[in-house]
Amino acid sequence: MNEAETRAELIDPALRKAGWGVVDGSRTRREVIAPGRIMGKAKRAKPLSCDYVLVYRNTRLATIEAKAATKSYTDGVGQAKDYAERLLTRFAFATNGKQIYRMDMETGAEALVDAFPTPQDLWDATFATPNAWRDRFAAVPYETGGGRFEPRYYQHNAIERTLEAIAAGKDRILLTLATGTGKTAIAFQVAWKLFHARWSLSDWKTGGEPTHRPRILFLADRNGLADQAFSSFTAFEDAALARITPGEVRKKGGVPKNASVFFTIFQTFTSGTDADGNPAPYFGDYPSDFFDCIIIDECHRGGARDESEWRSILEYFAPAVQIGLTATPKRTTNTDTYAYFGDPVYTYSLKQGINDGYLTPFKVRQIGTTIDEYVFTADDVVIEGEVEEGKRYTEGDFNRTIEIREREEYRVRTFMSMIDQREKTIVFCASQTHAGIVRDLINQVKTSTNPHYCVRVTAEDGAIGDQWLRTFQDNDKTIPTILTTSQKLSTGVDARNVRNIVLMRPVTSMIEFKQIIGRGTRLFDGKAYFTILDFVKAYEHFNDPEWDGEPMEPEPPKPPRPDPRPDDPGGDPPLPPEEPETPKARLVIKLADGKERTFKHISATTFWGEDGKPVSAQQFIEALFGKLPELFKDEDELRTLWSQPDTRRKLIDGLAERGFAGEQLDAIRTATDAQDSDLFDVLAYIAFLRAPLKRAERAGERRDAILSHYEPRQREFLDFVLGQYVAVGESELDTDKLPELLGLKYGSAADAIAALGSVAEIRATFQGFQSGLYDRLAARPAADRP
Repeated sequence: MNEAETRAELIDPALRKAGWGVVDGSRTRREVIAPGRIMGKAKRAKPLSCDYVLVYRNTRLATIEAKAATKSYTDGVGQAKDYAERLLTRFAFATNGKQIYRMDMETGAEALVDAFPTPQDLWDATFATPNAWRDRFAAVPYETGGGRFEPRYYQHNAIERTLEAIAAGKDRILLTLATGTGKTAIAFQVAWKLFHARWSLSDWKTGGEPTHRPRILFLADRNGLADQAFSSFTAFEDAALARITPGEVRKKGGVPKNASVFFTIFQTFTSGTDADGNPAPYFGDYPSDFFDCIIIDECHRGGARDESEWRSILEYFAPAVQIGLTATPKRTTNTDTYAYFGDPVYTYSLKQGINDGYLTPFKVRQIGTTIDEYVFTADDVVIEGEVEEGKRYTEGDFNRTIEIREREEYRVRTFMSMIDQREKTIVFCASQTHAGIVRDLINQVKTSTNPHYCVRVTAEDGAIGDQWLRTFQDNDKTIPTILTTSQKLSTGVDARNVRNIVLMRPVTSMIEFKQIIGRGTRLFDGKAYFTILDFVKAYEHFNDPEWDGEPMEPEPPKPPRPDPRPDDPGGDPPLPPEEPETPKARLVIKLADGKERTFKHISATTFWGEDGKPVSAQQFIEALFGKLPELFKDEDELRTLWSQPDTRRKLIDGLAERGFAGEQLDAIRTATDAQDSDLFDVLAYIAFLRAPLKRAERAGERRDAILSHYEPRQREFLDFVLGQYVAVGESELDTDKLPELLGLKYGSAADAIAALGSVAEIRATFQGFQSGLYDRLAARPAADRP
């Protein structure tokens, strides 16, 4: 009896006998926990699925791992525990239909049992202590749009942990989930359950029966985030939602109060004036106990900081239950987020997201140039400002205190030559002015003819920039293709098809670095990975233990600040602008004529595992595409096989038979930044860590030695073949390409024979020269190669 038969004939009847699927509110479901890590070209690792999840009163209570009756139940114990830990169920079961093994994940108790528990028995065992609000929350089903928007397992966990904390009386709650994992969807489901359970502060504190629906505030620090959340709550009736903006407040003569779920940004709430023109923040127009629950998006960016004026909003509405959502709370330099909210009730990391297949893997291309630093020389011209003789200007100075346009031109040309210019890209610049300069330089070197190929999106661009951003986020639109920015796009950009992120300014904050990485991690069909092009050594953040480490213990909370009141204009100054003001004493340098022609760059592609640790190209490729078949035992055998058209074709066919066909090999070539290299070099790089040569380098280094063995007319033909090889690739060396090459060069077979000899001689020449193209030259260090 196989597993499917065991389930149908033994396990399913046993579950029905216990009441599962029979008792009202109970059901069993097979659940795909994770779709599997992305492996490139529409492939994924094996999905992680649980055979049975026992659900009662909209609550997951247990996992079951089933094995065939011919196997031991013990084979499923480890899996059942793993599923229970992921789904946060207290109980796990392993069974082969004949024996049932029960595990309590809380107490560690394990034993064989005679039967599955009933739904009520399992509920009582899970929740031994009665809790009225837990029961009320459980009675409200998730809003899934008829099954179209089922929460992912970690979203479900975050929602349940939040509601459990509220039911237990906790009024400060923190959720930490990686960028791109759907924190807004979590906020919606929490709000939905609170609303339909008729939870409110007054009833919650008194323990009374529900009397009215709650008022919930969604608080963000950017209009894009508030608008995105507002659009995500459409399952609520229109009358239940209110978007608070300065324009609406002025238009209606006051803040809206006749709604259930409100959306605004900190900046709006802290603005406002009284009848005399004195500062009177809008949030003061609400009673301090007006909101029952406040959800703070990206709470690490200011809302919980002790020194922030935004903190005054949270302190004013202190009676409310406050839920902080964050991707990257600070852990060493500023622990105010933890000090205010306490430890996260649930955490889902970037590492988990990539491994589960809910986030996209990435690689980093580090780029160094000979103009990364600058010291003034007498032949350069000072256009503006005063130069400091002998000062070495470094990355942090450029485009803030010193501007050298030729440097930016070179960097733009460099990265534009490395990317597929059809792919959506975000470029992070040092300032809004710098973002404008880079935008113009990109449009000057682009291959596209569209004038809006690259646009700037910063605070200065206002509504026009926001419109360009919305168009960029539309996956059906290809223009604009590249956005330049400074700070604005580091968060809140749900653009799923971003393939490249270019860093042209230092990133000193781990929080910001994680958020920038998050611009590329979102899933999109056909997107196997994204690339970070790093001019500023931001990759060093991966070496920081905070990259994906465990949070530190929170510091004791600091004493609360005095309650701010509408008539008390005191407190911090207004929210700072998006970036520091451009210094007035700006230094502008024009390099001496011809100096830019001496610029050079080197680049190295490093591959990073989901835990932020460097991995080999072989490991990276295996993670994306699977293990390359072992069709050659060492580099010499690969070289021998590749040197002759017939054995090379057999090797390529062997790769195709094992799942590595042309499209897949092209994807591997792209993933290793070897588009201009021979496939031989790509395979040697992955298998033996030999730095790949470009085809032009390979042909150039060996041309003279190859041609020295042939007569002048043969040399002329082989030189033509080498040119085709460099331009098109190793496919030009296939024997079946020979007639086409002869036609291109000589026009007819008769003219080719007249120039080169018989067909047999031509074939021998064509095949014979190839061994010289792949022979082993005296090795030179990889670092010496251009």
